Amino acid sequence: MSEDALDYARLVREALLEVPRQALLVAAREGLSGEHHFYVSFQTGHPGVSISPSLRARHPEEMTVVLQHQYWDLAVGEDAFSVTLRFAGAPERLHVPFAALTAFADPGAEFGLRFDGPGEATVTPEPAAAGEAEGKAEAPTDTVVDIRAFRRPDEGESAKSGEEEPEPAG
Repeated sequence: MSEDALDYARLVREALLEVPRQALLVAAREGLSGEHHFYVSFQTGHPGVSISPSLRARHPEEMTVVLQHQYWDLAVGEDAFSVTLRFAGAPERLHVPFAALTAFADPGAEFGLRFDGPGEATVTPEPAAAGEAEGKAEAPTDTVVDIRAFRRPDEGESAKSGEEEPEPAG
């Protein structure tokens, strides 16, 4: 047996990537109930990520999207998910491999995962943020969402910043 056969960091990361996959499957089948909503951050340059050239130009490294009330055609596969969201009023179809994820949070459940790098993942409770947008008609397109805002003050500085929140459809 080679030394790499039991790469536990890789095994843990792969297992934890199943959590957002299962949560997205539930959302695709049943919708999101109550206070549940997802912040999904991903590497825009990762192989297999499909976003419009304008989104890639605005987010050359990482992007955070919010799935709450206004998302369409959520499809979840074994290795990736696709969803339609509105940006600057225009619908955009995104395709994101789970391997591209850098963070997943459900503030309504006070839960979050941070995928820090290859083979690294962190599980943290994610408290719901005070004053979070609840179905606002128009969000500015240059809003930056810092995932650290969803951490408790007593937690360590383990999260890096997220990116833009898409505007809800009107």
